[in-house]
Amino acid sequence: MNTTIPLSAQLINLCAAVILLLAFAMLAQRRVMPLINLFGFQGLVLAGSTLVVAVTTHQAHLYWSAGLTLLLKAMLLPWILHRLVRSLYVKWDVESLVNVPTTMLIGIALVIVAFNVAQPISLLSHTISRGTLGIALATVMLAFLMMITRTKAIPQVVGFLAMENGLFLAATSATYGMPMVVELGIALDVLVGVIILGVFFFQIRDQFDSLDISHMEHLKDD
Repeated sequence: MNTTIPLSAQLINLCAAVILLLAFAMLAQRRVMPLINLFGFQGLVLAGSTLVVAVTTHQAHLYWSAGLTLLLKAMLLPWILHRLVRSLYVKWDVESLVNVPTTMLIGIALVIVAFNVAQPISLLSHTISRGTLGIALATVMLAFLMMITRTKAIPQVVGFLAMENGLFLAATSATYGMPMVVELGIALDVLVGVIILGVFFFQIRDQFDSLDISHMEHLKDD
């Protein structure tokens, strides 16, 4: 019985593994600029994975998805975040509520849970990328962990965007992506959301002279 894995499936699995490793790197990163760079690289790898699926399956809309991911996730959003960091004069380290070793151990536990949850679901899928569903779910959970363990606004936004990367990978793994209209709508929502959050960052900085969102807990109604 021939059990050789096709080259395309190997490339897709490799891209998914790199995405997961980048999620761990983002979870452990203590500097803002490298964190944004890691997010941009994750978007680049995600676009590459989507392109491989498109070439293998001849799904026309996935070519558009790969291009949109490259433009938005690997180029435009990192550029916007870099501009925000420079405009806000952000030079501090990424502060975390939990130390890095403990966070990484929690992340490993979440990956184990994600693979166990995704295994029976992936068996129901017949896509060439179904093996990456566990990695996609793990990426979502690691991004969510990054969101809840960071005290600054920008790392939390990066965590939210990384979570969307995981959801996109999951959609590609299970059903070869979403309809193009839905993907364009989500991309527009993410872009507008980041712009609005950029304005929100300036308001937080002007009000508290800091981007630590814990200060907002002290706000009281007049």
